[in-house]
Amino acid sequence: MVRRAGSADLPLHGGRVPKWLADRMTRLGAVMSQAIVHHYGRDELLRRLAHPFWFQSFGAVMGMDWHSSGITTSVMGALKRGLTPLSGELGIHVCGGRGSHSRQTPQELASIGDRVGFDGAALATTSRMVAKVDSAAVQDGFDLYLHGFIVTDDGRWVVVQQGMNGERRQARRYHWLSEGLKSFVDEPHAAIDGIEQGEIINLTDRRADASRRGQLDLLQSMGPDRIIGELATLERRSAPSAAPAASQQLLLPHLVMPARHDVRPSDVLAHRLHGNLAAAADRGPTDFAELLLVPGVGARTVRALAMVAEVVHGAPFRFSDPARFSLAHGGKDRHPFPVPLKVYDQTIRVLKSAVQNARLGRDEELAALQRLDDQARRLERQAEAPSVRDFIEHERGQSHSYGGRSVFGWEPAPGGNGEAPRAAPKNRK
Repeated sequence: MVRRAGSADLPLHGGRVPKWLADRMTRLGAVMSQAIVHHYGRDELLRRLAHPFWFQSFGAVMGMDWHSSGITTSVMGALKRGLTPLSGELGIHVCGGRGSHSRQTPQELASIGDRVGFDGAALATTSRMVAKVDSAAVQDGFDLYLHGFIVTDDGRWVVVQQGMNGERRQARRYHWLSEGLKSFVDEPHAAIDGIEQGEIINLTDRRADASRRGQLDLLQSMGPDRIIGELATLERRSAPSAAPAASQQLLLPHLVMPARHDVRPSDVLAHRLHGNLAAAADRGPTDFAELLLVPGVGARTVRALAMVAEVVHGAPFRFSDPARFSLAHGGKDRHPFPVPLKVYDQTIRVLKSAVQNARLGRDEELAALQRLDDQARRLERQAEAPSVRDFIEHERGQSHSYGGRSVFGWEPAPGGNGEAPRAAPKNRK
């Protein structure tokens, strides 16, 4: 996993996560995390959480709004609720959160350290340092409002924190990973999420070492009052017509998350979607023969499982189109379609059964999910399937039969009275 995975434009989005979805996100997030730890270990789960594209896809497959900054808040909350009861089994602890919860992170780390044996006081200092770097050393116009710290029993950790620029209605997410970290002030980030919005003062860039040392020298030799006076003189001498100096900030590849709610064909790599659908059709009857006989579990659930399997097993480059993963369980704001609760609940049930059996040494069900993902990659170059637009329209037409629900209520039957509204609430998160 590369340390710098890219960046993304995350629009501030209206609405809140309703309890009926938050509870399901908690269960699905926990069982997917268990599957990853079972297959690849705790360190791999940390690496994935430090990858901004994977993180966005993870939230999308759980039914959150595929494009929004709210994925950060909701995913971190779901993981904290879902993994805390499993911390003794997995050795993974989720601390912090949004607002006042973020300020409790040092105390949480110290308490967990006393219980499991790592140096909680040192990690509490780490938590404060990470927050300070992203709020002061990286001056990009975004004020931090969320700080999540995930740590394992052996002291390895990942930090996900997010800042807001209210004027631009944009958010930027920052990812830190302890693996390979040598310095807090010399390019420490695993990734920074956010659209490029002009010149950023990034004092953690290794090329800023001379600047950091120079600032300390100035402060010691001149004092703050004289520095302010010299700065005012320089500003008066600056010619208004002078061309701005070219930014030396290294630009990371970034994923642009649009402000619009609807999922369009341009948001999805169709051949990968076709691979998911073809694998479900091809492997489903083979690998889930007995399961398909159970009432409530059918081809639609297997299609959702194919996308969940990719989030569990897929390589980093496969998450460049997070919108595709919203086609598993829809979105709470009815985009790309209402959340199909019957399908969602069956997905959780299948994964929970697979993980529980794997803990007893019976890996057949988890292995079947991995084969589902392998098959999707083999078929995607040749598979034929409905277009993205047709797929979404079909899901909307079938939504009532799948128990479709959104923040606007239950999806009505085709031809019923009224239609759910399409505008989202205005509450920011």
